[in-house]
Amino acid sequence: MPDFDYTARELSGKQIAGTLTAGSEKDALAVLQSQSLFPMQIGLSEAARKQVVKGSRRVPGKYLTVFYNQLADLLRSGVPLIRSLQLLEDQTSHPALRFVIQDVREQVAEGTRLNDAMRRHPKAFNSLTVSMVRAGEEGGFLEDVLARVAAFNDHQEELKGKVTGALVYPLFLMGAGAAIISVLLIWFVPKFAQIFGNMEKQGKLPWATTALMGFSDWLQDWWYIIIPAIIGVVVWLFYYFNESQEAKDRLDAYKLKAPGLGGIVQNLAVARFCRMLGTLLGNGVPILQSLKIAKDASGNAVLSNAIGNAAENVSGGKSLAVPLRACGQFSRDIVEMIAIGEEANNLENVLIGIADSLEKTTGRKIDVVVRLLEPILLLVMAAIVTFVIAALLLPILNMSSMR
Repeated sequence: MPDFDYTARELSGKQIAGTLTAGSEKDALAVLQSQSLFPMQIGLSEAARKQVVKGSRRVPGKYLTVFYNQLADLLRSGVPLIRSLQLLEDQTSHPALRFVIQDVREQVAEGTRLNDAMRRHPKAFNSLTVSMVRAGEEGGFLEDVLARVAAFNDHQEELKGKVTGALVYPLFLMGAGAAIISVLLIWFVPKFAQIFGNMEKQGKLPWATTALMGFSDWLQDWWYIIIPAIIGVVVWLFYYFNESQEAKDRLDAYKLKAPGLGGIVQNLAVARFCRMLGTLLGNGVPILQSLKIAKDASGNAVLSNAIGNAAENVSGGKSLAVPLRACGQFSRDIVEMIAIGEEANNLENVLIGIADSLEKTTGRKIDVVVRLLEPILLLVMAAIVTFVIAALLLPILNMSSMR
């Protein structure tokens, strides 16, 4: 059974904190009440939370979109939550999603709130989804929130698909180019070693040929170390940027400053934030709570922290446009549009309009970058292949001229 950390008050009013073992959060609450303690906060311990995360399953976004839509439809039709989850568990064809729904259903049946049950599976339900579901439960519009989450998730998957589709051909060119060059260096170039042996001893081998032969020899001698080293570095970087929050923050900061790509990353992050904030405000969620939830939708730690600071200023009585202008992450025209939306009491529609405009503009920029990337990759490949061929032909041409 998992451990739960709790904060509670005794009959005397004294606040205490501790850890207890129980089958579920509902059982943990019963234990505290039996000890005449009034629970103030309770949740899985850090060790138990890590164990739950380890046992969680990753679910593709397209399956989650269907799940959110179907759950929203069932709840809107009056089907109880537990029964709705049972129906979705029985009909889903994806094993990972079935496992997740089963655990969520069991937790809800034991008295856990839906958002807390979903929080146990961060690989399936991100923090933004959990926060929105929590807002929907507290505000009494869970069905609408689930439908909005489905629409937002579907929109993000569509955008991700467009970006991925645009990068398929350049990535194919890179892979094909790397394979061709590797074949040339490892199998083709060494066949000329004997031919150029005498010229190398006499010091008559061109520098390009000498460099090419040396690099080819190095690859042949150390390939069994180079390949595992590259794989090891890639795996280490993957885990480093996934496990270390500090590394994630540094990477997010670099993304915003990257030459040529920083503006695209920033526009996409701002668009996600505006769309989510507009969606929440349109559902009647108070602006402070909406800001706390929507800041995570940006997907960038730097922008999220800036929006968090802006939320603190809004709580002090300022309009939203003032702190957003001060944080420096929003362009002047976007801030002006937000200010006009606040004055016209039409902020949610203005935010959705900003998101649509930014995504269209950014989509065009991505298309331009991809179109430029293709000829650049072709030129790089052509340059490398030309260098290899020239380095091999120069000694032959020199030998012909000497005869």
